Amino acid sequence: MELHPQIIEKEGKNEFVVLPFKEFQALTALINDYEDLRELRKAKEEAKGEKGVPLKNVISELGL
Repeated sequence: MELHPQIIEKEGKNEFVVLPFKEFQALTALINDYEDLRELRKAKEEAKGEKGVPLKNVISELGL
């Protein structure tokens, strides 16, 4: 992804960044995907060694 940031200075120091909205949306989606992946990996690690539940049992319990 190529970003086109505009840096805004305050008192001679970089203070803010402005991005085109589509670039902001793409960057936000990428960050959200990364956070989801981290949560998935954590959940898989925590579930190691635990016994699973068969899909037919889950469907039955949910009344589907």
